[in-house]
Amino acid sequence: MSVKIKTNYAMPFLSEGEVSAFQQKITDAHKALHEKTGAGNDFTGWVDLPVDYDKEEFARIKAAAEKIKKNNEVLIVIGIGGSYLGARAVIEFIKGQCYNAMADDCAKIYFSGNSISSSSFAEILHIIKDKDFAVNVISKSGTTTEPAIAFRMLRELLIERYGKEGAADRIYVTTDKAKGTLKAFADKEGYETFVVPDDVGGRYSVLTAVGLLPIAAAGIDIDALMEGAAEAREKLMPTSIEENDCYKYVAVRNALYNKGLKSEMFVSYEPCFTMMNEWLKQLFGESEGKENKGLFPTSAIFSTDLHSLGQYIQEGERILFESVVTFDKPRAEIYLKEDSENVDGLNFLAGKSMAFVNEKAFQGTVLAHNDGGVPNIIIENEDMKEKTLGYLIYFFEKACAVSGYVLGINPFDQPGVESYKRNMFALLGKPGYEKEKEALELRLNK
Repeated sequence: MSVKIKTNYAMPFLSEGEVSAFQQKITDAHKALHEKTGAGNDFTGWVDLPVDYDKEEFARIKAAAEKIKKNNEVLIVIGIGGSYLGARAVIEFIKGQCYNAMADDCAKIYFSGNSISSSSFAEILHIIKDKDFAVNVISKSGTTTEPAIAFRMLRELLIERYGKEGAADRIYVTTDKAKGTLKAFADKEGYETFVVPDDVGGRYSVLTAVGLLPIAAAGIDIDALMEGAAEAREKLMPTSIEENDCYKYVAVRNALYNKGLKSEMFVSYEPCFTMMNEWLKQLFGESEGKENKGLFPTSAIFSTDLHSLGQYIQEGERILFESVVTFDKPRAEIYLKEDSENVDGLNFLAGKSMAFVNEKAFQGTVLAHNDGGVPNIIIENEDMKEKTLGYLIYFFEKACAVSGYVLGINPFDQPGVESYKRNMFALLGKPGYEKEKEALELRLNK
């Protein structure tokens, strides 16, 4: 099993030399990543994670997930960015977008602490007003504004409903292994804790306890997920572009970037891939967008978005290429029947599956977009199961890291993210930001 890359819908826009020119940079990037000599090497723990993870904690994750499913109707996962995107993406992909409506054998899972919207939080409070619930708060420090607000409010509600001891039995904390406000508080209150590894950044953390606890609580096979990632780790070791489809993808996307196509649109024909697209946008946007460099990641779900974005993609400014993620086997096969009156004129499809129609929509779109001057990279997957997804997650993580090194930037930091936080703290009146507050308010009132 592997992810397969098809570049025949991208190569008409490139020469072989433009792609092969990246071979040496990719070889150097591979070496820097695996020998831990590149920028941000303190955050490359994800590289060997699929085979080198804490087995004792992994067992505790599965045990905690079973306890959550047994004792609770709802699990609220509190986190923002990499602390929630990966888990939500995996759950929606494996279980479907309507997973909570179909959660017969596990707790319903909702996500909070990823915004500061009172309207959104009110929905969470309404959902749990008459339901037994648990909380998994995910934060390295415990002081990130959005999740900290949600955790304070939900913790108070748990204590009010179950008492302090009962609340402690329903709170699961994923945080630093030894330090930080949240770790100290969790130890003091007796909450079960799981580790955010020091050497794995948030956007690469889906295969750590950060993602695995909520994923397991959703009834997903995390052993298979890790097995797929381990297989990817082994298969994606060759440095040759011709032998390693991950590195071929890196070379082609960077060659297109050099041709002036500044945006990469991640596309899938499966709506359940929507949150995976969101995860990809954070992974690549936060990793590559530095020093005025990097592809701008955007996304679409076809055929849905062909009825809104299709016109621009087909005939708008030539600023993007598409990376289309496909799956050979759908989760379910549904066939169209013949209708005696043929009111909709669809009898020519009688006996055909919806997956067949979806595939033809994909093929027709690729050809049309190529005719319109839009390159397409096709990323083919065998099925929509956990093992395949684990492989795909690792594939994209490695492609992102190597692409960052090819660009000459550190793919593991995010200095620009702190800018809005400083301004927000100042405007909220956080102690120590008095001068900044005055200056910012003058700017806002101009």
